[in-house]
Amino acid sequence: MEQFSALADALYGLLWLPLWHKFTGLFDLNGRMGLFFFAISTLVAYGLYRRQRCLGYTQANGFWHYLGGSEVWWHPSARLDYQYYFVRALLHLALVLPVLAWLDPYLLRSADVRGLLDELWGARPWAGDSTGLMLGYGLGAFLVADCVHYWVHRAFHCRWLWEFHKVHHSATVMVPFTASRVHIVEKLAEKLCKGTALALFAGLFFYLSGGKVGKYTLFGASYLVLIFNSLAANLRHTHVWLSFGPRIEHLINSPAQHQIHHSRDPRHFNHNFGTNLSVWDWLFGTLYVTTARPEPLQFGVGPRDNERYQRMSTLILRPFWVTGLKLWRALQGPIPAVRSARRRVE
Repeated sequence: MEQFSALADALYGLLWLPLWHKFTGLFDLNGRMGLFFFAISTLVAYGLYRRQRCLGYTQANGFWHYLGGSEVWWHPSARLDYQYYFVRALLHLALVLPVLAWLDPYLLRSADVRGLLDELWGARPWAGDSTGLMLGYGLGAFLVADCVHYWVHRAFHCRWLWEFHKVHHSATVMVPFTASRVHIVEKLAEKLCKGTALALFAGLFFYLSGGKVGKYTLFGASYLVLIFNSLAANLRHTHVWLSFGPRIEHLINSPAQHQIHHSRDPRHFNHNFGTNLSVWDWLFGTLYVTTARPEPLQFGVGPRDNERYQRMSTLILRPFWVTGLKLWRALQGPIPAVRSARRRVE
């Protein structure tokens, strides 16, 4: 009986609890997958449908057809995204958390940064609590996290990391849950990079303010997260075209810009790496702006990989295999000219 109870407790902690947290996340305002943001995006999409019909930009017979209908929302790629949304919670528990726990003694913390600054320049007097400091801290943390995400995202488009990021781009249709189609290696890298950058920022901010500063929140969520997720963020991973126009899109990333990032058209490659802000793309030469007229787009990474990445096992395991082969070939060095010539003759 005790063994059965222990097994039940283990299953509860390892399976049920992570899945339950993923489900309750649909009611959370701290992430864009919340039902509140889905509702906002749906209302915005309906307004776009009415406007684009008037302008002749869409030939959809109805709103459901405009959203893509069952051809998009029940496509094998979309069904895989729904499954992966929950499977990733189990992968996070089984793989990401143990790695973070192992690295924990070596991770940089804001207290370490502040302690070092205290030793170098002496402690500063406490500035006191104020709304201005909380707003400033929230803005700074948001900018740091967004900038780090830009560079991590851009790094995963390079040769050695692309196979892991290909998991995200292999979606041949896009639904909001496609946002969760991110390989655990990429998610781990993002957490480590963001954690280090935010520790540096927070340590410096706490030092300058003379004490720890609380976050300014709205309805329990970071105020900037709430604001940006309310800008129809869930439409980024859909077929609904929402452009903010060329001027605004130099600063804020629109759903249309992210759809351009997923496009298979070569002229769209390596553009719009930003998440919330497109100012990083503007500053570093990767910006592509859009207009109100939708551009014809196809998503995915190519016929063969589109087919391969329709399986859960491939999403999780194939990037390790392909990247391992790349490393092996690189370690072997260039093939001598004589051997290469012999192989061509054979």
